[in-house]
Amino acid sequence: MAFSRRGLLAAAAAAPLLMRVEDALAQGIQPKRGGTLNSIVNPEPPVLHVGVNNQAPTLIVGGKIFQGLLRYDAKLNPMPELARRWEVSADGLEYTFHLQENVKFHDGQPMTADDVIFSIMKFHMEVSPRARGVFARIKEGVAVNPTTAKFTLSAPFEPFLLMFDVTVSAIVPKHLFDGQDYRQAPAVSRPVGTGPFKFVEWQRGNFIRLERFADYWKPGQPYLDAIIYRVVPDSQSRRLALESGQVQLTQSNDIEPFDVPQMRARPNLEVKTEGWEYFGPLMWMEFNHRVKPLDDVRVRRALTMAVNRDFIAQRLWFGIGKPATGPFHSATRFYDGTAKSAAFNVEESKKLLDAAGLKPNGQGVRFTIKHMSLPYGEVFTRLGEYLRQSFRQVGVDLQLESVDVGTWAQRTGAWDFDTTINYLYQYGDPTLGVERSYVSTNIKKILFSNVAGYSNPKVDELFTQGRDSADPKVRQAAFSDVQKLLVEEAPLLWLLEMSFPSIYDKKLQNVITSGSGIHACFDDVFLA
Repeated sequence: MAFSRRGLLAAAAAAPLLMRVEDALAQGIQPKRGGTLNSIVNPEPPVLHVGVNNQAPTLIVGGKIFQGLLRYDAKLNPMPELARRWEVSADGLEYTFHLQENVKFHDGQPMTADDVIFSIMKFHMEVSPRARGVFARIKEGVAVNPTTAKFTLSAPFEPFLLMFDVTVSAIVPKHLFDGQDYRQAPAVSRPVGTGPFKFVEWQRGNFIRLERFADYWKPGQPYLDAIIYRVVPDSQSRRLALESGQVQLTQSNDIEPFDVPQMRARPNLEVKTEGWEYFGPLMWMEFNHRVKPLDDVRVRRALTMAVNRDFIAQRLWFGIGKPATGPFHSATRFYDGTAKSAAFNVEESKKLLDAAGLKPNGQGVRFTIKHMSLPYGEVFTRLGEYLRQSFRQVGVDLQLESVDVGTWAQRTGAWDFDTTINYLYQYGDPTLGVERSYVSTNIKKILFSNVAGYSNPKVDELFTQGRDSADPKVRQAAFSDVQKLLVEEAPLLWLLEMSFPSIYDKKLQNVITSGSGIHACFDDVFLA
């Protein structure tokens, strides 16, 4: 996908409100008011505030409580949400958002341009390390009037309009955060947004209950009375709950990939893998470059060659996703298919390890490292076992560690690991979702930053060129070069371009209607 100035201006001028309900009417399905949607969240999120936590379960539940200025279709074209329309100046410096009228927060206070300016210029600048780098480009943000917010950039920034999804920059109530510690404010534990559903109850380890917000700004919506997210740690219990009708919707990691073929065969269930276009999730094995011998590029390349990514995609994920070729998801802008990681080759892997001076001992072991499994379901346990077997073939002893979600997040963010599995969203543009994992300026003790500790001045320079240019051709050249350099240095072991299944009862309508899929606010979802 490529943006053009003309295309952006045309989108701003047209920007029709997507009438998803009309799609249902066209099919002869009348939207029905009432009913409770029972779903699953797995694993249980640490908090529900999408601003202070960006883990996948938080974004799924929080996307019903909060909203962003925009949302995006499957081709990443911006569409109205809290902003009903917008304009971009001819020089690409000024972005003016005209807000929906009569929008209220769940505590009854009106949402105004002041809340928008606070959310972007202060709140997300503080709590979001990824958004901070982009929003730092804003020279000035002003509330022109209660329903108009204007941002002036210090220099043109081509992907700026991709920054306003709820999962990136949710609009938060200024009156509940201003002057407080944003991460510790009471509104973090009892979130208040503008979304169609308000937070009501959370019984830890059991369920999260959201209820219809009576003063929601879209007349007559939402259709559902409530959404209950049930916490079900056991994968087979989740499958049984879906098959028995106890829940009507599962998503993301809820159903193990090896169970999906059986779900497809059930006549009452719909299985969709669309709705991840905005995120472009890419999974990799994280190498801690502070741990020897992972600081040696020959070792990292050898480990890359020891792994059969086709096996992972087909035998572990059952075709839900496809093998990763490098640091860019193929759906991400400026992806270069000629820059590919070293292919699976056990003998070449051994030769590289020999060249690195790592000879096998009497037990055939060259060195031992630990692997902290990602606690997001049984498939990741199986992945760890497969990686251990693969590395053993080349003389590397991979010792598996099992931890809970909180421990995994804490240890990964604190650099307390040898290797682990992670997957990050790329948000359509390398500056927004790829750069953060590789530039030396983002080596921080913060989850989803450059926790590997990889550093290369040339990589920093190329990402800067791609970030700062307004010319798509210049950006393509810089990002092609950075992909080629990264696959040579193998700072991470890229495994899978992920695509998660959303599985739901066919009575549930309008589930996947945008490029952000099940993260959407669900104001038009109903039970037929």
